[in-house]
Amino acid sequence: MITLTHRMAAICLLAVPLTACATVQPPPEAPRPAPSASPAVPSAPTLAPGPAGLTPVFGHGPRTGDRTVALTFDADMTADQGPRAAAGEHFDHPRLIATLRALKVPSTVFMTGRWAEEYPDQARSIGRDPLFEVANHSYSHYAFTPDCYGLPTVSGDRMRADVERAYAVFRKVGVQNPMPYFRFPGGCYDRQALKALVPAGVTAVQWDVVGGDAFATDADAVARQVLDGVRPGSVVVLHCTRSAAPATERAVRTIVPELRRQGYRFVKVSELIAAERGGARATGK
Repeated sequence: MITLTHRMAAICLLAVPLTACATVQPPPEAPRPAPSASPAVPSAPTLAPGPAGLTPVFGHGPRTGDRTVALTFDADMTADQGPRAAAGEHFDHPRLIATLRALKVPSTVFMTGRWAEEYPDQARSIGRDPLFEVANHSYSHYAFTPDCYGLPTVSGDRMRADVERAYAVFRKVGVQNPMPYFRFPGGCYDRQALKALVPAGVTAVQWDVVGGDAFATDADAVARQVLDGVRPGSVVVLHCTRSAAPATERAVRTIVPELRRQGYRFVKVSELIAAERGGARATGK
């Protein structure tokens, strides 16, 4: 994101899908799940706590060894966008999921709780397919810091509840084994946010390659941006929303065979984290 091109792509990416929103009301309060409740797979690899015991942050896997790469897809829907979905806007992308299945690409889907509520059958199908793993992208897709690309913000005392509310929705709709990984809406976080999420027991997952697919219509440009950025261990961020990222599925059909031609193997985020910890060798196709 150093160049202007990458910065603009990131801004577009991280604002998804809120550019059409005006005044936004905060999501209704939800009761917090019991702190002792296990929200995700307890045996999934996670990182050790960060400095001062804060929530750890993962950006990419090892740069040496296997040429592995993780494609991640944010299934974004904000807490206030129900009327837009009712009016016919599609925040899902079943064709993209079908393409990933056809190409046999292990992937990690960072899902908001509101998306899972809107598309419970799709959330359940993704969550029960061993090709995928479902991770947490908050319930509301509201920012965890001020001034995060125009997103409304979650107050510090509600951050943990917003994450746990998403896990509660996953359980309700039948997502099996959601992972203990969390992606901050907009990618924005600070010390307060990392401290607030310590009791949730998650590893925060960022990325090192911006796909630039948000609102993009040129699939070739998205594919070039990904292919130019990928290095061994990369985490690529793309989107799983038809209305906000219409070119993603076509781009994936270019990205996957080209990276395989270059000797890359696709893995889930959990496998990169395991490799980063020096655990089992990451595997994939």
